[in-house]
Amino acid sequence: MAAIEVDGLTKVYGETVANDDLTFSVREGEIFGFLGPNGAGKSTLIRMLLGFQSPTAGSATVLGRDVRDEQALLEAKADVGYLPATPGFDEGVTGRTFLDYQAELKGDERRGELLDLFDPPLDRKIRAYSTGNRQMLAIVQTFMHDPDLVIMDEPTSGLDPLKQEHFNDFLRRERDRGLTVFFSSHILGEVRRVCDRVGIIREGHLAALEDVEDLLARGGKRVRVTTADPVDAADFEFPGVRDAEFVGRQAQFTFTGDYDDLVAHLTGYDLVDLEIEEPPLEDVFMHFYGDAPVDTASERNGDTATGSGDDPDAGRDAAVTGMEADDV
Repeated sequence: MAAIEVDGLTKVYGETVANDDLTFSVREGEIFGFLGPNGAGKSTLIRMLLGFQSPTAGSATVLGRDVRDEQALLEAKADVGYLPATPGFDEGVTGRTFLDYQAELKGDERRGELLDLFDPPLDRKIRAYSTGNRQMLAIVQTFMHDPDLVIMDEPTSGLDPLKQEHFNDFLRRERDRGLTVFFSSHILGEVRRVCDRVGIIREGHLAALEDVEDLLARGGKRVRVTTADPVDAADFEFPGVRDAEFVGRQAQFTFTGDYDDLVAHLTGYDLVDLEIEEPPLEDVFMHFYGDAPVDTASERNGDTATGSGDDPDAGRDAAVTGMEADDV
């Protein structure tokens, strides 16, 4: 059984389609990254998976329970950890009081272990927390009841690089224990470091769904050729070469063809240097987005934590850290 099944899921606000006929599954025991720029529809999907919003069309299941069935989803949430993009807290309580309350709702068998890794100042009131401490407190409450599935929206926001790496190491260890992780992100390096598979969303549509390594391979490799004599640009007009740049004795391009053919072609040059490297994930990502106008999509889709746009429920998850009392 897949941990998450999405079948034709669609969400429409007025004349705006936030999610359009999304269909995919998240396997048990994998880290699945849902990738796209801000406003592409990532948070809208998460809110539907958690029952904060109802789909306009289509269906989805979380741990085998239909998200349209309130009681069934309520049962599933006991085994789900949730980390919203903007965690909301009672500012007047300490971190310890907050975790004590969460423990009464859903348990905390891994609380001590998590506090050794992510150490927010528990005896300080949350209103005095830095952004990073807020995020660490939210991470602890997300995992402390040892869920089977964790759903996260931009999980490393506000963490310093060292804490980000600790968190990524933790996720990989949890995956090896059998945890399923679904998280949305626009940080491409993060997705590459921890994900097994990735879905790329563009303006509400699923643009790609594949293993991270396959995605990188499809994007080709970056090649830099340095020769003893000036490079003739016309010599590099052959299948597999794209985005070529020529400066004096050097040619740089992305190559997606057969490398035997490339090496055979280069024998006609007196080579000084040849470098082949994996392209940044950003380059692969731009293959799906190019110059598409996405900067205003968050306002159109209501895909923010402030409740702007046409989505009457946007922002509800910003006020919820973990499950509400009636959700466990």
